[in-house]
Amino acid sequence: MDINSDFNKRAVQGAHEAVWTPSPMPGVDRRMLDRVGGETGRATSIVRYAAGAHFERHAHEGGEEIFVLQGVFSDEHGDYPAGTYLRNPPGTSHAPFSRDGCVLFVKLRQFAPDDTQPVRISTTTTSWYPAAAPGVSVMPLHEHAGVNTALVRWAPNTRIKTHTHLGGEEILVLAGVFQDENGAYPAGTWLRSPSGSRHTPRTGAEGAILYVKIGGFGRQ
Repeated sequence: MDINSDFNKRAVQGAHEAVWTPSPMPGVDRRMLDRVGGETGRATSIVRYAAGAHFERHAHEGGEEIFVLQGVFSDEHGDYPAGTYLRNPPGTSHAPFSRDGCVLFVKLRQFAPDDTQPVRISTTTTSWYPAAAPGVSVMPLHEHAGVNTALVRWAPNTRIKTHTHLGGEEILVLAGVFQDENGAYPAGTWLRSPSGSRHTPRTGAEGAILYVKIGGFGRQ
């Protein structure tokens, strides 16, 4: 199965375009964003757990990255409410579930082999730091081998200079509306721009909060 599998092309999917497909486990559905291969392939998805849904214990070959968008996600290690960022490195395993239902942003099998540090961050209690551009704040989440993941908060009516994404950029709009010369992207929109792409981003009156991953998309 190949979905947005050419990483040299720009990919955009709005929340209104969501198509939910069932996973192998009852009560767990997926909005597939990019995928290379089948159930054991590289994948980026929005995953929705119904109340009481669960997955059998499984190992993370290639690692698993999760951002909890809604509800509470759980496994035998703990409960992770909305705003939690998790990284389960290659070789780890768990049996996940959700008592009352949840929605997750999930990236599978995209870790470097030497990226072995588990990560658990509550972004609702973690500090923001000023970025170089006025009106922009950053919450670093993870960095390894030139690939950086962060939350980025844009104040209303903010604009930054045209710039190039060496290594590419991936964005999930968490709140507000993000914009550039190619369009406006409300909450729930997912974008992936290839290495060498350029744009002039901005926000309007709503401002925006983004999940942003920079680097690595030129090596797929």
